[in-house]
Amino acid sequence: MATVTVVGASLAGLHAARGLRARGYDGRLVVVGEEYHRPYDRPPLSKEFLTGDGDPGEGLGTLALTDPEEEAELDAEWLLGVRAEALDTAAGEIRLSGGRTLRTDGVVIATGATPRTLPLSHPAGVHTLRTLDDATRLRAALRAGAERVVVIGAGFIGAEVASSCAALGLDVTVVEAAPLPLAPQLGEEMARVCAGLHARGGVTLLCGTGVAALRGGGRVTGVELADGRVLPADVMVVGVGVRPVTGWLEGSGLALDDGVRCDEGCVTALPNVVAVGDVARLARPGTARTVRAEHWTSGMLQGAVAARNLLAGSTVEPFDALPYFWSDQYGARIQYAGRREPGDTVRILEGDPADGGGFLAVYERDGISTAALGVDRPRPFMRLRRELARAPQPAGR
Repeated sequence: MATVTVVGASLAGLHAARGLRARGYDGRLVVVGEEYHRPYDRPPLSKEFLTGDGDPGEGLGTLALTDPEEEAELDAEWLLGVRAEALDTAAGEIRLSGGRTLRTDGVVIATGATPRTLPLSHPAGVHTLRTLDDATRLRAALRAGAERVVVIGAGFIGAEVASSCAALGLDVTVVEAAPLPLAPQLGEEMARVCAGLHARGGVTLLCGTGVAALRGGGRVTGVELADGRVLPADVMVVGVGVRPVTGWLEGSGLALDDGVRCDEGCVTALPNVVAVGDVARLARPGTARTVRAEHWTSGMLQGAVAARNLLAGSTVEPFDALPYFWSDQYGARIQYAGRREPGDTVRILEGDPADGGGFLAVYERDGISTAALGVDRPRPFMRLRRELARAPQPAGR
C-alpha cells in the first residue's frame, strides 16, 4: 500500500498508526483529525482536568499521548481541524471538508463517537463532555459562580463529572432515567452498591425519571423532570451515552449498524478498510453476536491488531482481549473485567460491600468465573483479571 489513511486522531487511531509502523509499513501515513489537537488522553477530562488548579491552556501538555520525538519517528502527515465527509471505496478516495480529496490505498476508521443529547433546545449552561474543548468550557462554567449542578445520566461519565463537581464544593444532583445506574454493566446487586457512592460523596441521586423540559431563557436556570419536580441549576451536564460517528460512511458500501461492522479482527467487508475504537462493532468468535466496546483499553489494543490485519490483507489475528474498564468516583476506584451476562451470580472474595468500603467480587456461571469487579482493591483485582484472561470462558461468550 502506497498510502494508508487513519481517519480519527484518537487513542485508537494513534495506536493503529503505531501498529502500522511497528509492523514495518514504510509508506505514506496520513492521520486526519476533526479536532485541532494531536491525540490526547480523554479519561482525565471528567476528573483531574475539571478539578485541577492549573492553567487549562496547559491541559493538552499533560494529556498528550505523543511527544515530538515519537511524532518524528511515526513520520505521519497530520491533517488536523479537518473532517472526513465521505469515503468512496471504489475510487479509493476520502472526501474532506474544504473540498479536498485524499487518495488512499488503505483506511483505518477511528472516528470514535459523539455525545447523545436530549431532544430539547439547549440554552447556554447546558454541556456535554467528550473533547478537550468541551472540558475547557465546562471547567470555566463551574468556576464562574456556579453553585448548583444537575447531571443527566448516571453512567461513568455522568458519575465522574458529578464526583468532580462535588469535589469543587458544588451542590450536585444526578438524574438517571433507569431504576438503577450501571445495571446492564454490573448487574443489579453490584450496581446498587456502586450507586451508593453518590451518597458517600454528598450527591443526590434521583432514579427512575427523565427530563421533561429545561427552564430558563437564554441560560438554563432549572430542569423539569418527568415526574413534575423542578431542580434549580446553574450548570447542566448531559451524559446519556454516545453514538458512533458513521454518518460520513453512508453510501460507502460498508455495513453500518450502531458502528462499523467488522469481523473478529477489526476488518470490514473490504480487506483494505479496518475500524478501531468506539466506532468499531466487532464479531464475537464462535457466536452470532457483535460488540462495540466504548473502553479506553479496547481502543488502545485494537489498533495493533487492526494494523496487522490491514497489512496482511485479511484477518490473521483476532481481537480477543478481555474487556476491561475503570472509573474513579468520590475517592473510590471501580474496576471491572470480563463478560458478565444476566443470570451470573456474584461471590464476594474480599471486603464487605455493605460497609461502604472496598471489596473484590467475582461473577460466576456454572462454576466458571466470567467477570470481576473491584472497588479500591487494585492489586488483587489485577491478579484476578490476569487469571480471567488465561482461563477458558463459557461457550457463547
